[in-house]
Amino acid sequence: MTISSANAKTGYDQLEYHPGFGGAFRSESVPNSLPKHAHVPEKVPYGLYTEGMTGSAFTAPRHSNRRSWLYRIRPSVVHNPYEEYSGNNSLVYNFNQDNTDEVKSTPQQLRWDPLKVKGAENLDFLDSIRTICGAGNAQLKSGVAIHWYQFGKDMDKKALYSSDGDFLFLPVKGELLIQTEYGRMHVPPCHIAVVQRNMKFTVSRVGEHSPNEPASGYILEAFNNHFVLPDLGPIGGNGLANIEDFETPTACYEDTDEEWLIVNKYGGKLFQYTQDHSPYDVVSWLGNYVPYRYDLQKFCSVGNISFDHADPSLQCVLQVPSDTPGTSIIDFCAFPRRWSAVNDTFRPPWFHRNIVTEFMATVSGYPSPRDGCNLHNPGSAHGPDSASTEMGYSGKIPDGPIQVGAEGSMICLMETYLPLNPTKWALEDSGSLQPNYHEQWQGIKRHHTLPASSYAG
Repeated sequence: MTISSANAKTGYDQLEYHPGFGGAFRSESVPNSLPKHAHVPEKVPYGLYTEGMTGSAFTAPRHSNRRSWLYRIRPSVVHNPYEEYSGNNSLVYNFNQDNTDEVKSTPQQLRWDPLKVKGAENLDFLDSIRTICGAGNAQLKSGVAIHWYQFGKDMDKKALYSSDGDFLFLPVKGELLIQTEYGRMHVPPCHIAVVQRNMKFTVSRVGEHSPNEPASGYILEAFNNHFVLPDLGPIGGNGLANIEDFETPTACYEDTDEEWLIVNKYGGKLFQYTQDHSPYDVVSWLGNYVPYRYDLQKFCSVGNISFDHADPSLQCVLQVPSDTPGTSIIDFCAFPRRWSAVNDTFRPPWFHRNIVTEFMATVSGYPSPRDGCNLHNPGSAHGPDSASTEMGYSGKIPDGPIQVGAEGSMICLMETYLPLNPTKWALEDSGSLQPNYHEQWQGIKRHHTLPASSYAG
């Protein structure tokens, strides 16, 4: 399909996709525009240029080797020199403790009201991004960052690509249209989208919305490896996020002679260059290094049906593996409405102190004060508030099946073995931090029936 800048936002709810995850796809917007055999023939159909894009080392094992071939009207190298980005840059890339100007290391349990970016209605997606927390350093390709976006303007003749990491989009308010070199993706709330590193993209608002209510959501950025599906182990071959429910965009292209601004996130900093044509002039492509989206409401939850709680790892949608087997740099988990069917069990989530960090974000379906996000670093105790605790021990919650969550509710958990340091923006400038979060546990009562004693030994 051919599109132009003027109609790039039309038909967003009727886009076609390639189903599947991790496989190799072939996509043509013009029939027979892909080479029949070789990837780099002397003459590409329709006079197109061949451009390769890799997502792994050439010699990476086959199961993790990622690359694609793009057939475009002009190669990407046709552009003016790089310069420092002239727009807003509130991104943080160094989360080490020595960066005291931008981040703070703290074990304190933290919770935020819905985050707000000042002047969001006048910002586009890129200029609205604010970093909440992270670990490691983008320049060293090690770690993770969690960002917040909130914008009211479309990116006009403007594209972004990140050389630092893969972007996982988690919309909370407002439907997104993400235009990429591979095609377009419609991403409403309760969906996620992943745009992998070095892929150009432009973000616009679509759907019904008020001009005074900007689109907002989270970005999970992985600096190390790419997102993969978790192994299912004894669960078997089905369940959780099924392969066929992931969707990759189909090829469509623009052939326009208009000036575009291309912004590159590189080493945590932003650079820009201009070019006299659209970056979305890819007529056809093939390969397994692609962007994709997923509907979180299609997640097939698995849980206990006898007693006790299952670990939250059973809700894992995608993960970024580390070099330690069984340990992820990131586990991205989803908690849609589901059933809990257990007996003789404390029904609220249990109290716990984990070796990993938990960042939890409410997408939909929960009233204040749980409609923002919270951060619990390794070893920091947390669990249900005093009211939920009393209800859990009251005997008023019957055994057997109960539904957890309201219709359409969605909470997402981003878990990492790395401590996450919050930014100055999140702690101070956002104005959303709840200073009395710790008080929700202060009313928890003693219920023990032990004999009176100051010491038992």
